[in-house]
Amino acid sequence: MNETECKAALFLDRDGVINHDAGYIHKIADFRFIDGIFDLCATARDLDYKLIVVTNQSGIGRGFYTEEDFHQLTAWMREAFITAGVPLDAVYYCPFHPDGIGPYRKKSPLRKPAPGMLLQAREELAVDLGRSVLIGDKESDIEAAHNACLPLAIRFSNKRDIRSKADRIFSDHAEVARFLTCFTNRQKEVGGP
Repeated sequence: MNETECKAALFLDRDGVINHDAGYIHKIADFRFIDGIFDLCATARDLDYKLIVVTNQSGIGRGFYTEEDFHQLTAWMREAFITAGVPLDAVYYCPFHPDGIGPYRKKSPLRKPAPGMLLQAREELAVDLGRSVLIGDKESDIEAAHNACLPLAIRFSNKRDIRSKADRIFSDHAEVARFLTCFTNRQKEVGGP
């Protein structure tokens, strides 16, 4: 890590947060962005967050699609974020799964709920985890945030009766953006500049 000042990150799960989760998405034709994701990221950028995707990709490990398929879709997705004026700082993924095939069949410290991808971002991108936020649609995302000691884990879900250890649950990215703004401003008041 160089001498760059550590910055907070907004960690985003992919399927179910950035795009609608139709199960093992790996083709551009099947990828549909969730309304408001680019506006949320613009708010996060204005608040000085890095934008980092952390995604389990067990479809690779299970043999449903290849890492090359994932990289092609990711390049297209990243281009869409650039076009929207909110380029992503990084995309981390875990292709491994305990029920995977061949070399992908293993338990990995990168696979959420383990915090490996968040810890990797901390080391490689000078991320201050103590000021960072994660948005995920599954409990494994929330557990990863807690395991990395993030101060805020948001569950993105349109289910009203969901049980979660998340700090907040939202079903709309505009609501998330408003809450993130309040949360960040409160943190600055408490912790200084």
